[in-house]
Amino acid sequence: MAKQLKVTQIKSKVSEKQNQRDTLRSLGLKRIGDSVVRDDTPQNRGYVKTVAHLVKVEEID
Repeated sequence: MAKQLKVTQIKSKVSEKQNQRDTLRSLGLKRIGDSVVRDDTPQNRGYVKTVAHLVKVEEID
């Protein structure tokens, strides 16, 4: 079974650039405290890297 990432939004997107807002939306995060579980793929890692200052990431086996 592949690893997964649990991504939780911990900061607001209000004052961020549009591409970072779009990245949060594409991850499925809408508000502070929202969490999603995504597959650990290079694409999802790139998303997380773009908004690393707004989210908390945990690896799930």
